[in-house]
Amino acid sequence: MLSRVFAVKAPNKHNRRRVTGSSGRRREGREGEHRRSNVSRRVFASAVLLFLVICCATGGAVKADEPTSGQGSSLGKHIVWRDTNDKETVVSLYAPSLVEVNGGVFAFAEARLKDGKYFFTGIASELLELSGETPKKLGGSNLKTKTLEECSSEGGKSHTQSTNCTGSKSFYSVHVSRPTTVVKGNGIYMLAGKYNRENVAVCRGGADAASWGLLLVKGNVSEEQDKGIVWEVTDDLPCTSIVKLNESWALLIGGGGSGIKMDDDTLVFPLEAVKEHGTESEAKEEKNNNVSLILYSSYTKNWTLSKGMSAYGCSDPSVVEWEKGKLMMMTACDDGRRRVYESGDKGASWTEALGTLSRVWGNNQKR
Repeated sequence: MLSRVFAVKAPNKHNRRRVTGSSGRRREGREGEHRRSNVSRRVFASAVLLFLVICCATGGAVKADEPTSGQGSSLGKHIVWRDTNDKETVVSLYAPSLVEVNGGVFAFAEARLKDGKYFFTGIASELLELSGETPKKLGGSNLKTKTLEECSSEGGKSHTQSTNCTGSKSFYSVHVSRPTTVVKGNGIYMLAGKYNRENVAVCRGGADAASWGLLLVKGNVSEEQDKGIVWEVTDDLPCTSIVKLNESWALLIGGGGSGIKMDDDTLVFPLEAVKEHGTESEAKEEKNNNVSLILYSSYTKNWTLSKGMSAYGCSDPSVVEWEKGKLMMMTACDDGRRRVYESGDKGASWTEALGTLSRVWGNNQKR
């Protein structure tokens, strides 16, 4: 239940439908299903509406170590992780995933917390003590939750110079959303959405850049902190403004759940994007324009957004490498069925596995 990665056999090479970048997509009927709004329902379930701006032009590579424009103010900003206290309670967990590190199985999830009348988010993790076939419930006494804070201080202090916001001029809770995790060696890489209360240049853009973006974190298991996770690196992925991006893209949303490490050490994260309406008639019909795609990197510094994507109306992606160099992506679509796509070129194009795996699962009672 926690892990959304699925194991499947290699599909037949026959009965496949080709799905490429932005053209040639086939739109299917809803088969009596209620239409969803343009933005996926599950995004609105969040305590704070969080949309992530795409980090790069469609299909282009970006570098995470480029300098931030608009910086240089005497008011420095840095972000730090801190443990939650006894007054802060976990209300619910969202977008869970499982990873295995150093022989231990860890569960991760977005934690929605409450402190009095205030709500905020954090990242929860727990080392699962599995025994036999006994089910394990996430959220017990071993659950460890950290929240992200942004501090303001004089002198342009970097976030790497401090481990807490003590003595800061001001600080705000940073909304983190829909974490996606993958293991490489002994490190845990997590891609999550980040929303700042203040309008700061977190997207490596100008001072008026949007306050949302993608956050890449590397963590390790700490023996000193009772098998807790220590997040050692916190990087904002560079992103462009929504205007400069691509007129066909509106928003990019983190996939949540589990990513994968391919045989060639490439890290792959599933993502969900929202595209503009293609035609006036589609806009009137309020068609769901969500699509599923991937973001990948071999060195965690240069990231590439796949050119290929699913059909319209397909969201909640999960991805797996079913043989060397071959990716498979499963999505939940508006017609009530789960469509399965495969790619041999890291998402440059996707082929729907018709006649084998695609549209086998679903919740449409009329099919």
